[in-house]
Amino acid sequence: MHDDRISERGAWVVLGGVHLLNRTAPRRPDEPIVLVRVPPQEVYRPATTVIIRWNALGLCPADALRLGGARLGSTRIDGGGLFPEAIAGPALRGLVGAEAAPGLVPLCYLAEQAGGGYHAYAQIRFHPEDACFVRTTCEPVGHGPVEELRWLEPVLMAHAESSTALNNHLRYFRKHFPGTELEFKYTLDPAPDIWAASMELLKALRDGELEGCRPEYREEFQIHHTENHLFDVIGPEPDIGYASFIPTVTAGHVLKRKWFTEDTFARREELTLGLDIAPDRFKAYLSEELGLQVRAMPPFQRVRYDIQCESMRTGHVYGIFLDRCSLLAAPEMVLSQCELEYLRSRSVLGHDQDEVLSEMERIDDWLRGYVSARGWATEHTFYSKRSFLREAVALRPELAPPTSSPEPHSASTMGGQS
Repeated sequence: MHDDRISERGAWVVLGGVHLLNRTAPRRPDEPIVLVRVPPQEVYRPATTVIIRWNALGLCPADALRLGGARLGSTRIDGGGLFPEAIAGPALRGLVGAEAAPGLVPLCYLAEQAGGGYHAYAQIRFHPEDACFVRTTCEPVGHGPVEELRWLEPVLMAHAESSTALNNHLRYFRKHFPGTELEFKYTLDPAPDIWAASMELLKALRDGELEGCRPEYREEFQIHHTENHLFDVIGPEPDIGYASFIPTVTAGHVLKRKWFTEDTFARREELTLGLDIAPDRFKAYLSEELGLQVRAMPPFQRVRYDIQCESMRTGHVYGIFLDRCSLLAAPEMVLSQCELEYLRSRSVLGHDQDEVLSEMERIDDWLRGYVSARGWATEHTFYSKRSFLREAVALRPELAPPTSSPEPHSASTMGGQS
């Protein structure tokens, strides 16, 4: 953890009526607020994201207070017994009474700060197994003993100010650098079994080997298996890059476009969904509908395993993807890479965009050491699928699709690296 003294400070899961979050009913002075004292759960202080797994809490002291300050009662509750089935368990029902229990939910995670006061983390996801909380306080609030509830009013006000994000599923995500892909790549040579490599890397994140980061909450791993029909966009000059058609599992295709003249860290990217175009019309669509000058490249199969890495400190989420691309007409021609890409940010507080870049560089340093230690790669690159396909066609011209009209390229252009 960032601060070894974290364990000396108090931490609580605060429980109360769900109407205190969604404001569907007024507050009543006799309604209960429950303070469940828990071991500190932050990976970093102050964090942006906190994850709590109920069964990992152990036996927790719980104090029920009225909003006016009077004490209702105290008990000790095992964390796994707080909310079985996401409903207040028997011990909580006995503490707050039958009338209040049905609407009882985690309101926030409250963390005592070294200089006094508390940071609050609003509950945004709540399940029988776990819950996710996002920080809503820029500075500590409510100095004084936690039982005096001085922190409650500013915490509820902070929640109300961001309620359209906090009270709606996934609205608390934001995207810095919209329309731009930020990505480091490692070309894996010799290529490992990417499934085994993915599982090993995912375990390393779970074990905290990357300081301050963990697998993304309830979205830690994804599998993708697609065909790609990629066209090298060679004109007009402002549109140089590539356009790739990817079949969907239902009908139609996704068109992925990227704009770049040479392989680089940041590239403009755009996805167009639901295109109903037959493969034999791909080139015509690009030239006639979009006005692009293109040449078809050999189609390829892509198998990709996505590990989603979340920074608990900032809330930024990064993808670490391991993939294997092989040409459909020549399966022995393979490109295997590990990619690090910025995806999104789980936060309602403002962040400097430069922080995304500096943190991404820190994660890249860790990833470089990780893949280097296993003999897969030593330095990151920006080597693109377009460059791989250009080189494949240069090596074996017969792989170029019949409809392509290859343009002359210099040797340096064929390499495509910055």
